[in-house]
Order: sequence, then structure tokens, then C-alpha cells
Amino acid sequence: MSGSRKAVLRNPDLRRFLLARFLATIAVQMQTVAVGWQVYEVTRDPLDLGLVGLSQFLPFVALILPAGHFADSRDRRRLLAVCFALEGLCALLLLAFAWRGLGSALPVFGVMLLFGTARAFAMPTGQALLPNLVPRDRLGTAVALNSSTWQVATIAGPALGGLLYLAGPTTVYATVAALLALASGLMLRLERGGATERRSTSFDREALLSGLRFVRSRRTVLGAISLDLFAVLFGGATALLPVYASDVLGVGPGGLGVLRTAPAVGAALCGVVLGLRPIATRVGRWMFGGVVVFGLATVVFGLSTSFWLSLLALAVMGAGDMVSVYIRHVLVQLETPDAIRGRVSAVNAVFIGASNELGEFESGVTAAWFGTVPAVVVGGVATLVVAWAWARWFPVLWRMDRFPEPPP
Repeated sequence: MSGSRKAVLRNPDLRRFLLARFLATIAVQMQTVAVGWQVYEVTRDPLDLGLVGLSQFLPFVALILPAGHFADSRDRRRLLAVCFALEGLCALLLLAFAWRGLGSALPVFGVMLLFGTARAFAMPTGQALLPNLVPRDRLGTAVALNSSTWQVATIAGPALGGLLYLAGPTTVYATVAALLALASGLMLRLERGGATERRSTSFDREALLSGLRFVRSRRTVLGAISLDLFAVLFGGATALLPVYASDVLGVGPGGLGVLRTAPAVGAALCGVVLGLRPIATRVGRWMFGGVVVFGLATVVFGLSTSFWLSLLALAVMGAGDMVSVYIRHVLVQLETPDAIRGRVSAVNAVFIGASNELGEFESGVTAAWFGTVPAVVVGGVATLVVAWAWARWFPVLWRMDRFPEPPP
């Protein structure tokens, strides 16, 4: 494996792509910590934390299908570079608001609408671009490297954001803008993935919905991505981490950064294990097992008043989620032909975005209704119910023993 990774990393396009994704992911994670802490510090209302997620989700879900079409018909390098630049503009706007003094969360919601627009185009484009940069026989190694790079950035980003926030939110947002500018420049230096490699497709309803029809026709893929959607939608507690850091655990913005890092640490450790011992049999039951572990760890986190137990629970949540993400990602890659990879990636991104941003909104609403701790605990229990229901509704996924063969 190490020799294969070295051979893949000799590809300058792949190196630039991985570095750009690494810098952009660190930047976004830092910004997430800063926005969450700053909004809660200003309003002291958990509902506003949910509205931060909702304001990102609305443009995301509205634009994601056209974004998938663009990823299949435009220069993927330049499209992703523009997305990173737009995210950098969002950081500069947040910097300006923080510099003048933030008295309300409304300006932040407006910036998050723009940020959600950029993410809508960036997610399917990035997923579709990677296979264009490496030969087919090296794709598996490239995907593993990309996942590892993302996990490392997800670990480092929140911790770095929490530390820099001690110097003020303007320091965080200025750093985020600089990192995203570098990421955009790196994408423009890619040699492959340009417009000459894209197929011309008509921009009509038939083309926009082709990815959705493809997913609906693959029962295992539909079950896998919808299971992940509802599990994280109900069980996601990350939107309420500022409340836990401030009011339950009393650890401040630095502690919030560490709490944000814990799920990524668990996911990264699980990813190392999966890299050494990939799941090859009993695929379906491994996936459902990961969701159950995620739900149980969510309940433990919700009830915990110990910082260290909370960190452990979050790490276990990350590990359980990693199993689900790993299986879903492999299924989608193996089932999808290149010609519609962008549009299928867009559908997958809808489910991911709904589970994350809409899940944050759900967490904020339920916390405002009946308290933060009950909201997290009930969400964890709901995740367990979802796992049981999906095992009954998608028996083909529950019984799936091995991954399918890739399309020609």
C-alpha cells in the first residue's frame, strides 16, 4: 500500500488537489467554531445556532442539483476555484462584521446563505473531479488519501480555530480568508479536469433529475444514503457544542475547539483501521452497527457533565459515523458511471447537507423547546429507532454481504 501511495503522490495534480482540499477544510472548520461561539456569545439562544445551519442548508438544497449538472458539463478545476474564492469572500464579510462589533446574528445568517451557495457547487464538483486526476487503477488509493487528508484537516481545524479565537474572531476570519485564497490558487494550477474532458449535456429537467433517478434505481444506494441522512439528522449534537462548552462543561472557546475535534479524531482512528483491514464481508450489518454505535454515544454525550467523558463519547460518535460514511462512499463510487458522477454526487450531497445543516437546525429548535440535554438524548434514541426501521424497510441493504462490482 505504501508503494502505491508513493506512486500516486508523484502526480502533481493530485498533490495540488489534496493540498487545496486540506487548506479549505481547515479554513471551514475554523470558521465553524468561530461562528458558533460568536453567535451564542451575542444571543445566548440555542435556536440561533440552529438557524446558522438552516441558513446554509436552504441555498444548498435549492442549488445542489444544478450544481451537479455544472460539475458534469463545466471545467471542474475553475468551478471549484471559484467556490473556494466565494467562501473566502464570506470569511472577509464575517471579518468586517466582527471588526465593527456584532450586535445581532442576522448579518451572520446572510453570510451563511452565501456560504451555502458556494458549498452547493463545491461538494459535487470536488467529488467528481478527483477521478479525473488519476488513472482508474489508482483511484482507490487516491480516494483513501483524500479521505485521510480530510480527516486530518477536520481534526486540526476546530482546535486551531478555538485557539485563534482567544485572540478574537477577527484573527480567525482573517486566517480563514487567507487559507481559502491559497486553496483557490492551487485549484487553478491543475492541468487535468478541464472543460475539454467534460461532456456537453443539455440543461433541462431530464438532465437535472438523472442523478436522482439513478439513486432511486439502486436500492442499496438509496438505503445507505437515506440511513445516514436520518441518523445524523436526529442524532447530530455538534450544533449545540457551544452550549455544552459554555453552560454544561464550562470550558470556553478553547474547549469548544477540542470538543469539535473529538469526532474527527474518532473518525480518523477508525479510518486507519479501515485502511488496514477494509470491510469486505457483512457490509450491510457493519453499516447498521456503525449507526447504532453513533446513537448510543450520542445519548452518553447528552447526559455527560464530565469534559473527558464527553470527549470520549464524541470520539466514539465519530468512529461510528466513519463506518457509515466509508460504506456509503464506496457504494456510490462503485455504482456510478463517470458520465453522471457529478449529478449523483449532487444527490449524495443533498443527503449529507440535509443531515448536517438541517440537523443543526433541528437540534437548535428542540433545544429551545425542551432544553439542550433532553434534545441531545432524544436525538440519540431517535437514531436507534431509525436504524431499526431501515433494517426492516431496506432488507437488501441489511443482508448485503459484499460490495458490488464497479461499472465498466
